[in-house]
Amino acid sequence: MEFELFHGRPETNDGRLEKEIRVYDFLDALGIEYWRTDHPDAEANTMEACRQIDAVLGAMVCKNLFLTNRQHTAFYLLLMPGDKPFKTKELSSQIGSSRLSFGTGEEMEELLDCTPGSSSLMGLMNDHDNRVRLLVDEDVLKDEYLGCHPCINTSSLKLRTADAFGKYLEAVHHDLTPVKLVGTE
Repeated sequence: MEFELFHGRPETNDGRLEKEIRVYDFLDALGIEYWRTDHPDAEANTMEACRQIDAVLGAMVCKNLFLTNRQHTAFYLLLMPGDKPFKTKELSSQIGSSRLSFGTGEEMEELLDCTPGSSSLMGLMNDHDNRVRLLVDEDVLKDEYLGCHPCINTSSLKLRTADAFGKYLEAVHHDLTPVKLVGTE
């Protein structure tokens, strides 16, 4: 599997989904610089593929978890390093929501226009009613660059962390809640 890094959007929209093209249009309109790699073997859904993508991007592709409370009335997008274990109990106490579980694929599509395996910070541009609360592990905020999917996991993007959590979040009218996860009970 060979990955190549490109500056900006693809030369053509051929074979791209509308939701992916909307991400490029949005980032371009905001003047946010980004780099892209396409995945030659389609979806990046193994840790090995993700490690190769991290290497070509020169940025950590975050683990993006779409979570909900027991009643499915509060929704969260958690960004954390891919190699850090996730313990719901550790997060629940920090955000005051017990019994967290994964949201359904249907809920993710409705709120973020992403399918399981492709949830991303970029999906917040589709959450016009601000129903999804963004939670970001403090270790993600320390890196100069952030890797994420453009609402589909057949490509990955690299952008400056300052742009992602500054100009981008401001444009999509979302705030971030920093959390500290250590991966222990």
